[in-house]
Amino acid sequence: MKVLGPVVLGAHRVVNTHPALLPSFPGAHGVRDAMAHGVKVTGCTCHWVDAGVDTGPIIAQRAVPVGDDDTVDSLHERIKVVERELLVDVVRRLAADRSWRDS
Repeated sequence: MKVLGPVVLGAHRVVNTHPALLPSFPGAHGVRDAMAHGVKVTGCTCHWVDAGVDTGPIIAQRAVPVGDDDTVDSLHERIKVVERELLVDVVRRLAADRSWRDS
């Protein structure tokens, strides 16, 4: 987990995934923060990276229910499975529709 500087962001469009439904629970502890807040549904987000922390425009999201017996670790593992699927889907769509290159 690195914050990219203006040189990299000025030269490249960068996609990131985050284990929460942004804009809720940004930062390094999205799963823990969501559970502490008592949400019944969390998920993952794929977004464009900007100069902020998890503040870039959202590309896609998927929901993951929070079970009564979930721990931070068990929930995070289930989110990671969905997050990987989401990233593959987003990259596939971006490769097919290259209009994002002009924005």
